[in-house]
Amino acid sequence: MILASINDGFFALDRDWHFIYINPAAQRMMGMSSDDLLGRSYWDIFPDALDSVIEENFRAVMESRISAVFENYYERWARWFDIRLYPSRDGGVSVYFQDISGKKAAEASLQRLNETLEQQVHQRTMELQNKEARLRTVFETSFIYQGALTCDGVVIDANATSLAGIHVGLEDVVGRPFWETPWFLGTPDMSDEVRSAIPRVAAGETIRREIRVNLPEGGWRWFDFQMRPLRDGDGAIIGIIPEAVELTQRRQAEESLLQAQKMEAVGQLTGGIAHDFNNLLAGITGSLELAKSRLPREQAAAVARYMDAAMGSANRAAALTQRLLAFSRRQTLDPKPVNLDRLVAGMTELIHRTIGPNIAMRVAQGHVWPILVDHNQMENALLNLCINARDAMPDGGALTIETVNQTLDAARAAAQGLAPGDYTCISVGDTGTGMTPEVMARAFDPFFTTKPLGQGTRLGLSMIYGFAKQSGGHVTIHSKAGKGTRVEIHLPRCRGDGQTDAAPALEANMQTLGRGQKVLVVDDEPIIRMLVMDALEDASFTGIEAGDGAAALEILQSETGVELLITDVGLPGGMNGRQLADAGRVSRPDLKVLFITGYAEKAVIGDGDLAPGMQVLTKPFALETLTRKIFDMTEPKP
Repeated sequence: MILASINDGFFALDRDWHFIYINPAAQRMMGMSSDDLLGRSYWDIFPDALDSVIEENFRAVMESRISAVFENYYERWARWFDIRLYPSRDGGVSVYFQDISGKKAAEASLQRLNETLEQQVHQRTMELQNKEARLRTVFETSFIYQGALTCDGVVIDANATSLAGIHVGLEDVVGRPFWETPWFLGTPDMSDEVRSAIPRVAAGETIRREIRVNLPEGGWRWFDFQMRPLRDGDGAIIGIIPEAVELTQRRQAEESLLQAQKMEAVGQLTGGIAHDFNNLLAGITGSLELAKSRLPREQAAAVARYMDAAMGSANRAAALTQRLLAFSRRQTLDPKPVNLDRLVAGMTELIHRTIGPNIAMRVAQGHVWPILVDHNQMENALLNLCINARDAMPDGGALTIETVNQTLDAARAAAQGLAPGDYTCISVGDTGTGMTPEVMARAFDPFFTTKPLGQGTRLGLSMIYGFAKQSGGHVTIHSKAGKGTRVEIHLPRCRGDGQTDAAPALEANMQTLGRGQKVLVVDDEPIIRMLVMDALEDASFTGIEAGDGAAALEILQSETGVELLITDVGLPGGMNGRQLADAGRVSRPDLKVLFITGYAEKAVIGDGDLAPGMQVLTKPFALETLTRKIFDMTEPKP
């Protein structure tokens, strides 16, 4: 019989639930023989099947005569069975069952594996999401301008930094060709250059170079710009990554350093030349002055115009060398507290006459802090700026002079090469032709000008730059071609009221200034010594001369009475004028000292702060000015 030879269990029940057949396989599975089962009720042998899925299915088949299939776990055998019930012809039920415990174990293992895999997938998904979020955060918070393009160069993403640089939202650039975005539209030829580079990057090339672009807000800025291909895991190019690091501050610092080095080199050259010229001019002007005073009146009248012409030329040469010294920051300054509001108010009428009637002038004063500067040089600087503004408005316009107080923090001060602190700012603005970036880059260079040949000394702005630097300040130019220019001078605040008293005019005659006071004259230029000695004699002083510091010190350490030491700053023999004065004061603490110099070096004179009883007179000087200075220093004070 077939049922007796199969490996699956089979048994039959009559309509009263008694076993009427059971095959060998079923006996083995159930651990019972046919003698134990035949004729007995299924429910007596398996009472635990009552009120279970087994009873439910058995009764359903018995009543409906429709077969059923189900799975059930038997605690008695700790096995799973696949059970199939078929209604028999006599009203009973045939039961075919198969041990599926192995299958169930495999399904359970698979289920556990699936659950593990699902957990791993979920965990990996979360990790990827977190990683993407972190990458997005890095992308959005990076100081680097970053974006993403299709291989055709269409923008698909851009970070916050790059969007802030052009003041637009992401929706304003997504979907647009990269070269047609505000990053490049303001820069001539840049759009075409980027467009032509896109196919090369899409083919695998990385392009990198420094660029200078004109952004909608912020103007011209420098960037280290690159475009590189974006690849997937298999190495295929799926897009383009544009990146840019702003270099504007670094380039400005480099340009400032180069400018400073250039100015220093040219300054050393011009300073040395100007110093030598001032010594020569002192001899020329002094000789002319003494010659004119010694000629008989008739002869003096005959040659007066020639001598006046020579003196005028020498004075213009002296003014030129003074400008060179100002540019090189080697001019001799006489710094005093100055209130810029009062200075501007005192120059208003002169500036009006200088700029002419077709230029409107506005003065905005801010009740500013006083500054410590040379009053005359400050006036010259302001007048020069106003003349430059006038020349930039040949058809008329508006000139604005403004004074304000400004406190510069570390960042703003560093940008101008200044120390943080309080500054007074004076600015001169015009509505004239303005400057291109190329002209602005050279504006402070000596002898550079955009004016026609023969107009101006070509030293105006360079002189102002040197004067401001030597006074502890800085000059900044703001200009656009066709939009006018504004020049700002920042000078450090001085604690004081900025009010200085003018020295009273002397009424004494040149021949009655002196009372025979002994004056020691020290200069390595014989001509200078001769002229000063003659001027002293004419003014009734007694002169003693020395050619170097050693000879002069020997006199000072002797019993010779000396009321005033006049010495050049630069002397041969290893002892300069300041060292001579200090050595002389060891034995003569009250010795008055007048330095005469082509320029005053800080190492000798100090930062514009001389010791009491010391003064400075810049070469070339009028002999009358010298003698009056000597009188002022030697005359007992009431």
